Amino acid sequence: MLMSEYAHNKNRWYRSSLPYLLTGVAPLCWGGNIVLARGVADIIPPVSFAFWRWTIAFIILLPFTWSRARQDWPRVIKSWKIMSVLSILGISFFNTILYTAMHTTTAINGAMIQTTMPAVIILVTLLLFKETVSKLQILGVAVCILGAFIVILRGRWATLLGMSFAPGDILMMGAVILYALYSALLRQRPAIHPLSFLIYTFGLGILFLLPLYVWELSGSQTITLTHDVVLSILYVALFPSIVAYFCWNRGVEVIGANRAGLFINLIPVFASVLAILFLGETLQGFHIIGMALIFGGMILFNR
Repeated sequence: MLMSEYAHNKNRWYRSSLPYLLTGVAPLCWGGNIVLARGVADIIPPVSFAFWRWTIAFIILLPFTWSRARQDWPRVIKSWKIMSVLSILGISFFNTILYTAMHTTTAINGAMIQTTMPAVIILVTLLLFKETVSKLQILGVAVCILGAFIVILRGRWATLLGMSFAPGDILMMGAVILYALYSALLRQRPAIHPLSFLIYTFGLGILFLLPLYVWELSGSQTITLTHDVVLSILYVALFPSIVAYFCWNRGVEVIGANRAGLFINLIPVFASVLAILFLGETLQGFHIIGMALIFGGMILFNR
């Protein structure tokens, strides 16, 4: 009897915690995406990077989703308007603008601007769907953003005083707004399988990107297929695309855009950890303080 009750409680905890765990996987992948985008900015044009990212992700995913996607085709056709909007916002434009922004802004500026996404998601859901937000949730958002700022500024507030807005900063803010709209509008997606949703949005996103890709090629911005370029495209096709979007879409579906949006603040945290692992940086006090504030803010918001 005790074992049965233990197993029941364990399964219940797993089911209730899984959406939060899945939602946390997405910023981990996207943290790597930002670090990589900055690193390859000089060797991969932004539209080409986005186009081949989604094209390869589509090719990888298609064999696993073909039968399911065929079954969901009537619902997709019926909801073609919202599917097109979601594809343009979340697939075609967000990462293309992010990759473009990394050419004309610093990593600090870009990461800081992205931490405003939870607040923008809350504002968008408030405007579009009249959702209410409690004072405790507002406090949770503020604490999360403070923690993210500490990580990004490396504990030195003087860094903030020396910042100036470059064209990439404005582009990054535009990307944040687009993805906030995508996250808020996910609630209106058709009732289809998550993998079907991915393959259709990927496919539509590629179609909408194609004219921009042709335009970029006409300007002699081409890719030289070096070892680093191939590995970079494969990484963004697998992890920030398939893995992250599947986890993010499922998390938003279960816990809502406002709660999920708070996990965006984990991106600079994960980016810092990746820098420690792959760039030889050391864990410092401001990392610990910032991460503690971010997790504390998330707990406050979800109460």
